Amino acid sequence: MQVGYLGLGSNVGDRRANLQAAVDALPAHGVAVLASSSTYDSDPVGEIVEQPQFLNACLRVQTELHPVAVLDACKAVERELGREASGPRHGPRPIDVDLLLLGAVELRSARLTLPHEQVLARRFVLIPLLELDFGLTTPAGARLADALAVLPVDEGVRRAGPPLALGA
Repeated sequence: MQVGYLGLGSNVGDRRANLQAAVDALPAHGVAVLASSSTYDSDPVGEIVEQPQFLNACLRVQTELHPVAVLDACKAVERELGREASGPRHGPRPIDVDLLLLGAVELRSARLTLPHEQVLARRFVLIPLLELDFGLTTPAGARLADALAVLPVDEGVRRAGPPLALGA
């Protein structure tokens, strides 16, 4: 059994309902949700910045699944909730479920990089992760709080609401 962290995002439709639906769907795919951060409004970053704001949250999860199987579970939840695989990278989407960290696993393959390649570079990931565990580090020992401290504050991230419900 391993503890890990997922990042959730939505900027299409009822954003909070989309995040909640992902929380509710994960257990059926072998991923137990232990805790949710608050939700945060964040400005779009990446290749397409002219789109609606995202609502983001992070989850602490527990699973017996292999890392690639956790990725498959995340992608299955995205499909179930209406995300089309053919959409543009970083484009508008009803749901995004990213595997950020999984125990002490370090992995680099064609399909999956752990820790997630952007985990130390995105405020909308670091702020909710640190809410769940302020002492969180990568398997290599990089402190997430230190990574957040050196990031520029031009990526807008604002608390939007309470944590998502567990066990709904």
